[in-house]
This record gives sequence, structure tokens and C-alpha cells, in this order.
Amino acid sequence: MLDVVIKGGEVIDGRGTPRQRADVGIRDGRITAIGEVHQEARRTIDATGRIVAPGFVDIHTHYDAQAFWDGTLSPSPFHGVTSIVGGNCGFSIAPLSADAGEYLMRMLARVEGMPIESLEAGVPWDWSSFGEYLERLEGKLAVNAGFMVGHSALRRVVMGERAVGHEASDEELEQMIALLRESLAQGGLGFSSTVSPTHNDADGNPVPSRHASREELIALAGVVREFPGTALEFLPGTTAFSDEQKQLMTDLSLAARRPLNWNVLAPTSLNHDYVEGQLSAGDYARERGAEVIALTVPQPMTVRINLHAGFVFDALHGWADLFKLSIEERMERLRDPALRARLDQDANSPESGILQALAVWGNLSINQTVSPANEKYLGRRIDEIADELGKSTFDTMIDIALEDDLQTYFMPPAMGQDAASWELRGSTWRDDRAVIGASDAGAHLDMIDTFAFSTQVLGNGVRKHGVISLEDAVHQLSEVPARLYGLRERGRLAQGWHADIVVFDPERVDVGETYTRFDLPAGAGRLYADAEGIEHVLVNGVEIVTGQEHTGALPGTIFHSGRDTETVEVPGDCAA
Repeated sequence: MLDVVIKGGEVIDGRGTPRQRADVGIRDGRITAIGEVHQEARRTIDATGRIVAPGFVDIHTHYDAQAFWDGTLSPSPFHGVTSIVGGNCGFSIAPLSADAGEYLMRMLARVEGMPIESLEAGVPWDWSSFGEYLERLEGKLAVNAGFMVGHSALRRVVMGERAVGHEASDEELEQMIALLRESLAQGGLGFSSTVSPTHNDADGNPVPSRHASREELIALAGVVREFPGTALEFLPGTTAFSDEQKQLMTDLSLAARRPLNWNVLAPTSLNHDYVEGQLSAGDYARERGAEVIALTVPQPMTVRINLHAGFVFDALHGWADLFKLSIEERMERLRDPALRARLDQDANSPESGILQALAVWGNLSINQTVSPANEKYLGRRIDEIADELGKSTFDTMIDIALEDDLQTYFMPPAMGQDAASWELRGSTWRDDRAVIGASDAGAHLDMIDTFAFSTQVLGNGVRKHGVISLEDAVHQLSEVPARLYGLRERGRLAQGWHADIVVFDPERVDVGETYTRFDLPAGAGRLYADAEGIEHVLVNGVEIVTGQEHTGALPGTIFHSGRDTETVEVPGDCAA
């Protein structure tokens, strides 16, 4: 007898080939048959008029902490995701030492927008090795999950306070190499790091990985090649790529003998040349025997930023020191007209790179306020308010923020809702130099709603804008990321493969409205959006989502490199 049979649906198997009317039989967590299935089953799912597809794979999340208080890793499975990768950007929470936990917790609160009270109340912070961290999660998750070994964690454990502000000594580098080897041997999926100027710690200083030398980065990447089924993830920065940046990513890929997945590419019709310039890093790498793949966000970016946390603002030229001050000191300094003039000038400097666009202050709108005096500004643009008050747009923004003790949320205009932007996104999704993702699920909980990337692609990309076929969209959401990370027998519906499956209504699939949900430890809130049209989600043959309800099942596998993944190797230096 089968455990489950999914009857009467249209199967899209993940390879990009046309759909076919077929049943799917499942036993012991595996797909046993695709076609006409007449065997009896303990559970029958009627998929008439529905699409039956491989579960979606999200290779860029920050669920490392949330996994301790939310075994569903919501909202991901409700949007059809069955496998995730965490520990990205160098921000894993293992390995750990007695004095590293406090620093990493505060760093995550700042750089990844996780409420500090939730991290304190919801995470035990009492493991040591990477293997112990993975053991804590075994049998506790609804979806499959693997975790990268983060550079900043390695540095903080080995170097202590020297991790910020110092290059590693030869001895410290050897200790990091040994610790990375141990972590990969215990199941870490690979090595992740960042040199992005937007990544600063709780004290306003660059996170530990940003203090690493080029030699340190390459040495640690070289450890990856020693372990089967491992991967490489990296954030190179926010500017258009120079040859130096392309060469660094190429050298990291060559050292690891693995594809390097970098974050993040956000296409719009206004930055077409910029997009091609960033994708060209893939061509540059391939000419040298390496592989560099862009992670592309599949939707117009809407962000909510404030001067209290400072994330994004602190990457503007000349602004970083402001966010090293306490809130009280920061507010006092922001009352100084001379400082305001300098900050405005620096933000508008070409040295701010692509973030210079943020400095068109009048384009910002007020998304959330605290003081009753500011309620009247909700939903309004800064330039409208400035005209009403007879002030400059920058002074208007700062004065409103000061009234809210810097907790006002500002929202830049969402770029890229036009047809040309959607066409560019569609072509980028199909480009073999890119992979869809960048959900950041589990992070920036008060800032972005990219966690719904899969239903964005299906609802907007396929159904509303028609820039990609449904079959190709499923291919890009399942098999492409699964093959990039070498997930064994996942990402495709095939006989004998793991039964990670999503059943959805192609006429209704979509993402709902974004709202704030207060369900984190210590009562903290997060941005959330429900899925529409996702009707059944199975992980390892067990149904975890029916409609928008979790079934209570936690059948997810904790991925271990080499056991659950296979090696995706690049050829090496063509000149060698």
C-alpha cells in the first residue's frame, strides 16, 4: 500500500519540460510512480485542475535562529518551499564559543534585523561545535534545511575581540582553517562570507569578515574543495563590479573548485546596463575556469528603513560613524545643522555608489510612526510634507525621525513595476549566470518581504506578466537551485527521488498583502504575507501544509554535506 497518492493533477517535473496529466505515488518518503497509479493509499490528494510540482528550494535564508522557536520556518513552506539553506553572508550561529554568542546575537540584531529580545528569549546559545548545532535541529523542522559555515562566526570564535579591526595572524588563520574543516566534516554545507559595506555589527563597525585579507578569504575557500558536496556563498558589495571584484570571486571559486553564488542582483528597466555588467562576472569567471552565479531577487524591492537601526543608511558615504553613537548621542548630533549639511552632501556623493539614489529624500514616504504628532504624515511623501512645512526635504526627514526617537520607518519608492522591468526580470531568471532567490527569509523582519519569492514568480512573473512559462518557472524554483547546491535526488519529480512536492492552483497562486504579525518570542513583530493558491505541501512524503494550515508534522531532513549533497565541481584555471 502507498502512503500517499496524488491523483488527477498536471505534473510539472522540474526539468522545464511540458506538463503531463499523471498521478504520483509515494511510499517511505520516496516517489514510487508517476503516471496512472491504481494502488491503494492511506492518503489520497485530489489534484484535479491543479499543478503537482517539486517543492521549491530557497538557497538564501537566515533561519538559523528562528529554527529554535518555529519548526515550520514560516512563512516559507506556506509558499511552497520544501528545502532551505541558512548561514548565508557569513552569519551562521555556529560554531560558537562562550564569549562569541553575545557578540553574534547583537550582530544579527543589527545586520539582519532580528529583534534582540527574540534572539535572547528564543535561542539557547549553548552549543559549541557546528555538529552540535545541527544535532539540536534534528527532527525539529517541517522542511529540509542545511547551513553554511559563516566567516564572521569563525573569526569571532578564533580571534575574539580582534575579529573586528584586525587581520588574522598566521596562527589565527590556521586555527580558522582547522575550525572550518571540523565544521564541514560535521555537516556544514560550505563557506559563506561578505565584504558588503551594508554589513555592520551592533557597534556600527564592519562585521568580522570585512576585516579579512584577500589571502584569508582565498585560504578559507580552499578548505571547501576538501569536502564533497560543499558550496560557496559571498557578498561582494553594492557597486558595479570592477575587474578586481570579478577576479576575487573568480579566485574564490577556483580555490574552492565550486560555483560561487553571490548576492544580490535586482533588475529594473532603469539599471539594464548595470545588470548586464554584474552578470558579466559570470562570463569573466568562466573564461578562467571558474563559476560565478548571481542570486537575483524576483520582484520590485520595497524596503522599510529607519535611523534607529541604521541599516542601509550606514552604507552611505560618510554616514557610518553616526551609527556608532548611542541613540541619545545620535539624536543630539542630528540636531546640528552643520552635520546635517555634511551628511546630505556625503549621501549625494558618487562615493555612495548605487545608494546615492536613496539620497533623493523627497521620494521617501512615511511607512510607520511612533509619536502622535507624526501620525498625520503616514503614507505621505517627504517632498509633499517639506513643501507644506517650508523646509528642505532632508531637514523634514530628520525632524520627523527625531520626533519619533529615530524610529520612523521610511520607504523608498518601489522601482520596477513597469513592463520593461518585468521583461528584464524574466530574461534574468532564464539566464544561466543567475539563479532565483534572495528571499532573506528569517531576516530583516521589519524591513523587507522578499520571503515570498516563489509565489511572486508564479503569481506575478507567470500569471500576471507572462515573462516566463509555468514549466520554466517551476524549473528555476526547484531543479536549478537544487543542482547548484548538489542536493541529492531533490528538485525534481522522478521515480525514486525524495517526495518533496507542492500542489497549487495555477489560476490563483499569488502572494497576499504584507502585514505585521506579532508572533516572535517576547512578543516582537515581523512582516508577513500569506500565500494564495498553495494547497498541499509534502516534505519527504509527509504532508506539512494543507491550505494555509500546518499539519503539525516535522519530517524535514537536516542536510549534511556529502551525505545529502553531491559535489558540483568547476573545472579549474583554464590557463593551468
